[in-house]
Parts: sequence; structure tokens; C-alpha cells
Amino acid sequence: MKENNTFSVVIIAVLVFILPEILRAQDTFEHSLKLKVDSLISEKAIFSIADVTLLPNNNTHSIMTPTGWVGNSTYIFALLGAVFPAEYVKPHKGDLIMAFGISTGNPEKHISVSASLNIVRVTEFKNFSANIILSRKIFKASSIAIGGIQLFADPAISDAPAGTYYVSFSHAVQTVRSKERGYSGLIYTIGFGTGRFLYKSPYDITSGKGKYGTGVFANVSYEIFKNVNINAEWSGLNLGFSTGFQPLKNSPLILGLGIYNLTKNSGDGVNAIGTIGYPFPLSKKQ
Repeated sequence: MKENNTFSVVIIAVLVFILPEILRAQDTFEHSLKLKVDSLISEKAIFSIADVTLLPNNNTHSIMTPTGWVGNSTYIFALLGAVFPAEYVKPHKGDLIMAFGISTGNPEKHISVSASLNIVRVTEFKNFSANIILSRKIFKASSIAIGGIQLFADPAISDAPAGTYYVSFSHAVQTVRSKERGYSGLIYTIGFGTGRFLYKSPYDITSGKGKYGTGVFANVSYEIFKNVNINAEWSGLNLGFSTGFQPLKNSPLILGLGIYNLTKNSGDGVNAIGTIGYPFPLSKKQ
């Protein structure tokens, strides 16, 4: 597989983890970014139709919820997410989050580790927090991840100072083939988490929407065209749909688009998500 394609595959993974507040945008990027590295398969390999294990295709699988899939090379990444309009903000305006981090390890033999730093108030360059995620491939075409996000936040300025912890399981369905040889065209994830998967915002509580979500999150991703998946996601609080694409043919830059808060279970209306990310590989390992 050409180096540019490898980079593209890695960055498509960047869109994994935005939940109903923009603070979840970074996690989306990071999970998706790690997702694709593990699914790389050499185009020159000779595949046995009977024996090959179909791994997740090289497309965006979610942007509001995490997955269990991970990477098996070392790279640093820079991420930016935006939402419009921000929830419960009048007059309507958008919000941003920035993040950067590093991922390394081998999830097939041992584990993969990803660590990153969030900058929530981008214009003021403050309100920092950290994420750390451990993951491992299991069984024939499945993977699990255990993570903590928005950790060590300043309780004086963060709306979630206690952090969020979760576990997720993902599987690539072996009977649905991608348009690209060696990959699955149907992938699903189910998981459970605290924090932003379970607790609603103070604004939701004040508006009478209750205190708790389900704590259970899930996503399912189906390939409709080559390099394009459509994804349905339940964030633990609300429903959303997403997709992603590579705007420049020879660049690993990736853009993601999504909508969430499609029910009245949380938030004050439908919100649009935009994501952009870029990886910087530190090794050529596949």
C-alpha cells in the first residue's frame, strides 16, 4: 500500500468520538484515528477467501462515540472540532475544541496506548484536560478499549471535572465485504461509560430533561460507496448520524460531518458537527 494511502487510512480514523457537548470532539478524532491503523492490509498480499479475516474498512465509522479498534504504529496527531450551534447558547454561535497526542503499541501481541491533551477554551488557551486509552484486539475480528477522558480538569472552570470512564467492544462482520478487498463493510460497537455517557448537563436538568442518560453507547457503520460509510450513533444521551471524507486526493487530511441531538432526550435542538485532523506518523510499521 502506498505511503499516502497509509497516511489517509490513519487519518480517516481521526473522527471517532464527539458526544453532545464539544468537549467530546477530541475523543472522536482520537478513537477514529487509532481505528484505521489496526486495519491496514498490504495490497500486495495474496488473500485466501476462505481464511482471510475481514478487518474494518478504511472509512469513518463514528464521530460521536468511541470504538474498540486501535492502531499498531506510532504517530502523533493534531485535531480540531467544532459544533454549531453550541447547546443552550443564545444568540446561536459555535464552539471549538483543540487537541494533540500520541499513540503507540501493538494491540495484537500486547496493548496499544494513546494519550492526549485537550484544550477546551481555544480562544483563551485554557481549560486543559487529558485522555488515556488502552486497547487490545481479541477473537477473530473484534477489539476492546478501556479509556478515561477529560481527566484532571480544573474543577473551577470545567463542566465535567470528575472525568469520564468507559469500556467498548467492536466487531467487523465477516459476512459483509467492503468494496476494497480484505475489509468488512459492516462494523458495530457497543459500550458503557460514566460521565458524559451517563450524566446530562445542568442545562438539561434545569429544562426538565432529567439527570441521567442510559450510560450505554453504540454505533453501527455501513459502507455505501467505496471510501464512504454512513454511521448511526447513540451517545448514551441522544441519537446522531455521521460520515467522513478525504478532501484532497494525495493528502492524509480528513474532514468529518455529523448531526446529533435528533431527539428531545437532551440538548435544545439539532446540532451540526465538523471535524478536521492530521496525523504525523513516526514509524513505517503497518
